[in-house]
Amino acid sequence: MILTTTSRTARRSRLAVLVLLPVLALTAACGDAGGVREGDAVASVPETPAPSGATAGSSASAAPPAGKSAFYDAQLKYVRCMRAKGGYEDYPDPKLSGHLDWDRIGAIASRPGQQEAYKGGKDGVCVPELRAVMAVEPRRDQQRDYESMLAHAACMRDNGVSRFTNPTMSDGNAQPGGDPNPASPVIDQDSPAYKKARETCRTKLLDGLDGLQ
Repeated sequence: MILTTTSRTARRSRLAVLVLLPVLALTAACGDAGGVREGDAVASVPETPAPSGATAGSSASAAPPAGKSAFYDAQLKYVRCMRAKGGYEDYPDPKLSGHLDWDRIGAIASRPGQQEAYKGGKDGVCVPELRAVMAVEPRRDQQRDYESMLAHAACMRDNGVSRFTNPTMSDGNAQPGGDPNPASPVIDQDSPAYKKARETCRTKLLDGLDGLQ
């Protein structure tokens, strides 16, 4: 079964971790990036969604997808590390686009004491692989990301989550919307109404934005 919602704690934890990812990327650029060398080509990332019936471990034994990229390859190494060393045998496969399945990772991280699912595994054992992912992640179109999150926010309000706020742009970077007071949330993300709206509106978000707002 594919889980499509995450707890409030898991979603906020992912946001906190994403703030730290540029630091990891900078570290990778200054040192060893897990085998990624300067000058390595970065192929385009396919937009084909993963098959709905895919399960954790399926791509590890299947042939790599057509048009695979350096990003996908690095992400797959990270996932394998999380399963073998990080303490998460059920860590999900990356999508064919190379992005992680944040809904399913959020479900794992929402378990008591399992926040390391967002942080490179237990004791950060897979942080080098995470740095390698960041070193080859394709640059995102911030305007497209903003428009996607804006459409998602409008959809959430149209479906009963009236206090869901719009994203903003800051220094050319799209910043997620959502709860008007993230430090002390006023939107109950565990309510049936919120979960229903989130499921209805999930297709409004571009790949890689799921779980951000």
